[in-house]
Amino acid sequence: MSKSKEFWIKNMVCNRCLKVIKQELQELGVTVLSLELGRLLVEAPKKTKNEIIDAVTTVLHANDFEIVHSEEEMLVERMKIILIEQLQELPLHIKVKTSELLASSLHKDYKTLSKLFSANEQTTLEKYFIKLKIEKAKELIQLKQHTFSDIGYLLDYSSVNHLSRQFKEVVGMSMTDYKNTGNWKRNFYDEII
Repeated sequence: MSKSKEFWIKNMVCNRCLKVIKQELQELGVTVLSLELGRLLVEAPKKTKNEIIDAVTTVLHANDFEIVHSEEEMLVERMKIILIEQLQELPLHIKVKTSELLASSLHKDYKTLSKLFSANEQTTLEKYFIKLKIEKAKELIQLKQHTFSDIGYLLDYSSVNHLSRQFKEVVGMSMTDYKNTGNWKRNFYDEII
């Protein structure tokens, strides 16, 4: 009986590639036991440990992902995933401070996590989360189903003015200008940093 092998994956922060990764691994004789954002669990009874690692590495590199090798990198990826998951269900009502959520989820003090994130990603956790929220705002604007005030509410901004200031700071144009432009450039979550 083969043992399963777990991998943590850098930059796998959105669901768009999960199906492709799973299919490509299965074509190489690797059974995917579990695949979720940033984490992969596989087994291959007829392969050695090194053959499994080679197959996983090949598939991940072909899809612009990397295997996380250090615990520090793994923590950074887990922080990204936790923040992205916060934006999956709207309205976003942050009942617990982001700092407390990360600290309790990862069983580390926030100061350590914050320093680690900044050292690895050259931006702060706060700025990263703002960029995530602005990408979500861009998505909601493009759907044309919500007013700017609604979007502010959905993303847990204290006011539409607060959202508008952050939007302009991050995107370089107002929400109205963005809405009226035909060139709606959005970034995938893995492209934000």
